[in-house]
Amino acid sequence: MQLDDSRPIWAQLVDEFRRRIASGEWPTGLKVPSVRELALELGVNPNTVQKALGEVDRLGLTLAERTAGRFVTRDEVAIASARTALAAAQATAFVATANGLGMTLPETVQLLEQRWAEASDAAQTERTPDE
Repeated sequence: MQLDDSRPIWAQLVDEFRRRIASGEWPTGLKVPSVRELALELGVNPNTVQKALGEVDRLGLTLAERTAGRFVTRDEVAIASARTALAAAQATAFVATANGLGMTLPETVQLLEQRWAEASDAAQTERTPDE
């Protein structure tokens, strides 16, 4: 994970943890790594990780159980909402860039459809074992 000096680290960690949950990298019911493990993995202060995880708890994406640790929620609606919010933020940035470049909506849609097909083909190739 690349950290950006223009935003607080804890906020970037919230985004990263939301991404991990929304993408299924951290599936529902998974026990989240400890604060110490995450701090070592990400190279940040444990207090920063704790603050970020507290926010992820507040968003309803994780649940802290006193004696057992922290777990990814099983609430599929909360996860779908996080996925949509993350994609919407990226879409907003893309639209602003395309608009700033003077692209029309049909050009932009055509570009998205082309890239979507390329990404789908690449994903299919990764899933298909060589013969």
